[in-house]
Amino acid sequence: MITLNAWLSDAAAVLAATRARGLDATMQAAVDATVTALAANRPLLVCGNGGSAADAQHIVGEMVGRFLKERRALKAICLSSNPAVLTAWSNDYSYETVFSRQVEAYGEPGGVLLGLSTSGNSGNVVKALEAARKLGMATIGLTGEGGGKMAPLCDHLLAVPSRSTPAIQQVHLALYHCYCAAVEERLADA
Repeated sequence: MITLNAWLSDAAAVLAATRARGLDATMQAAVDATVTALAANRPLLVCGNGGSAADAQHIVGEMVGRFLKERRALKAICLSSNPAVLTAWSNDYSYETVFSRQVEAYGEPGGVLLGLSTSGNSGNVVKALEAARKLGMATIGLTGEGGGKMAPLCDHLLAVPSRSTPAIQQVHLALYHCYCAAVEERLADA
C-alpha cells in the first residue's frame, strides 16, 4: 500500500542521492552558459515530452515572467508549447524531428538548449540536442540515471540517480528551481 510517509521517504532518498553526486559544478556551468547567452540576447530553448513538457513550460514561465526577483523578461521559448507547430510538423513529417525543426527556427549560435527526459532517450530531444550542437549552442540535459542517449550530447548533464520517472521528475523540479533562481540572481540587475 502506498502511503504518504513512504512516498516522501523515497523522494528524500533520491534527493539525498542526487546531492551526493556533487552536481554543484555542473549546475554552475549550466547557469554560466545560460547567463552568458541571455545577457547577449541569445535564446534559451527548452523541450521535453509529457511531464517533462510541463516542466519545460514551467521553466520558460519562470524565465519570461519572474521567479523570485523583479527583472526584465528573458528570451526563453518552450518548444513543446505550440500545438499548431507540434501537430503540423508531426503529421506532415515526423514527431522525432518536431523539436529539432524548431531549433532550426529559433536557435542561434551562443544560445542554449535545455532538454528534459527522464530516460535520456527521447528521440525528439536527442535530435534537438544534435541540431543545437550543429548551430553552436550550449546544451544542458536533465535526465535520470546515466543520461541515456542524451549524455554525450550535453555540455552540462544533470542526471538524477534513479530510474523511477516520478522520483526523477521530483528532483528535476528542485534542480530547475535552483537553475532559475541562480540565472535570475545573476541577471536581475542587468
